[in-house]
Amino acid sequence: MLSKPWKTCSRNFKPFFKQIFLKRYFVTNNISKLRDRGIFQDIFPDTASKEIADLINGGPQTVYAGFDPTADSLHIGNLLVLVSLLHLQRAGHQVIALVGGATAQVGDPSGRLTERSEISKDIVQKNTERIHANIEQIFKNHEKYLWTDRGHQSPLKPPVIINNADWYKNIDAIQFMRIARHFRMGSLMNRTSIRERLSSPQGMSCAEFMYQIFQSYDWLYLLDKYNCRFQIGGSDQLGNIKSGHDLIGKFHKTKCYGLTLPLITTESGEKLGKSAGNSVWLFSDRSSEFSFYQYWIRQKDIDSLKLLKLFTFLKQPEIDHLEALQKKNPSERPALKKLAQEVTLLVHGENGVKTAEKVSDALYSNKLKSLEILQANELAQAFEGARTVELLPEPGLTVLDLALKAKCFPSQHDALRIISAGGFYINHQRAKNINEAIVPGIHILPTNTTLIRVGKKNYHIVRWIK
Repeated sequence: MLSKPWKTCSRNFKPFFKQIFLKRYFVTNNISKLRDRGIFQDIFPDTASKEIADLINGGPQTVYAGFDPTADSLHIGNLLVLVSLLHLQRAGHQVIALVGGATAQVGDPSGRLTERSEISKDIVQKNTERIHANIEQIFKNHEKYLWTDRGHQSPLKPPVIINNADWYKNIDAIQFMRIARHFRMGSLMNRTSIRERLSSPQGMSCAEFMYQIFQSYDWLYLLDKYNCRFQIGGSDQLGNIKSGHDLIGKFHKTKCYGLTLPLITTESGEKLGKSAGNSVWLFSDRSSEFSFYQYWIRQKDIDSLKLLKLFTFLKQPEIDHLEALQKKNPSERPALKKLAQEVTLLVHGENGVKTAEKVSDALYSNKLKSLEILQANELAQAFEGARTVELLPEPGLTVLDLALKAKCFPSQHDALRIISAGGFYINHQRAKNINEAIVPGIHILPTNTTLIRVGKKNYHIVRWIK
């Protein structure tokens, strides 16, 4: 049993230990380190860098970022915002992910030359549920696979994921206009996003113009309920952040701050996340694990250092080591492989990485063994654009029969000509004999599928019906 003096010493030591621990921990995870990684671009107010550092380093703060459910999945353009929230969660702060079920119906004009198409309430609700699940899964993957310091530090505070429709449904039009009266037209009109849209041929709707008022009130609401003093957003959100800061100043003496993230482009100047005009999505039913993984691994070597700093939680010595390996063995692409593994692990988890690597091996190795372990949906990921057909196995089915039933050729004449010439492959093996019988274990994989290739790039996938 502890003696009374020891109990007294222990009680006195706890506050001291907590103070020293917090100070040491937060200093090692301060905002300047994240700026050094390129994650944060600007702060608002721009004269408040010392105040922000003192708050962030001094103890837990509450930080939020918003995500409008204009689609049923987040995309790579949203990923840096999530990574920044995760960094702050690691530093012991409380993070809030706000899903804009209300603001999605208004439409954010920031960074756009035209107005967003109107989205029905039902679709917004479905999108909101999906985005909520998207964010939740990424935070879970981070804690499960990438949070390696749990034995030495306090547990991560679970993120608060909320929908702003929950409070707007209780505000009527008159109440909202009483909020709007605190804004000055001159300030609103002077925002860059507003000026650009007003000068565009399409102009701007009243609803879009009001968007910044909605986002401003979101911050005021979060300050009142969660003491949320920090907002994070893309560089195009600076105007909205300023509006929120001004509104809060009308009601509180509490100082609040904005942190903006840079627009990420590749060395060639292309916006990250856009591939032939299509977003790379964070849900696997929109962009498969394989295509997500391949997006990262196909980046240019020159971009690898920047992307490792921005999108992974690797420490600088490990990044430097990977960069050295990349320069020494560029054909092996070690930095980009690690980038693809880490980001895919965050978004899709361990099984997502295994699937992506398995499918990648099947695509590039041309080995029968790599095909044998793939399910039909994984084959479809590897050979994107391949036509999939379902066939019933029949006794005596020949190579020619298979080619015709799978509709690999427009006519039997073409089939005979190309197969005989050696331009027909079954499971990576050339099949020239039109009368060869289709045999399970050779032509039909253990997963009850067959991969057919005609020429160099024309793939077909057969699912055999049991």
